[in-house]
Amino acid sequence: MAHAITRTAKRLSTLSTVLDGLLAFRRGRPKQGLALLGAAALSTRFSGVGTVASLALRLLRRR
Repeated sequence: MAHAITRTAKRLSTLSTVLDGLLAFRRGRPKQGLALLGAAALSTRFSGVGTVASLALRLLRRR
């Protein structure tokens, strides 16, 4: 049961990063979109990469 919950959380995290990437493209930020889609691809292998990338890009945007 715990394994299924962990797997679902990873999938949701990856999906969230993909959606952030697609929204970045839509908002006219292609570099951020590519970075987020790349992070989503990496997050399928390494848990948390997509979340860290999303947070880092949000912090950089606010500066």
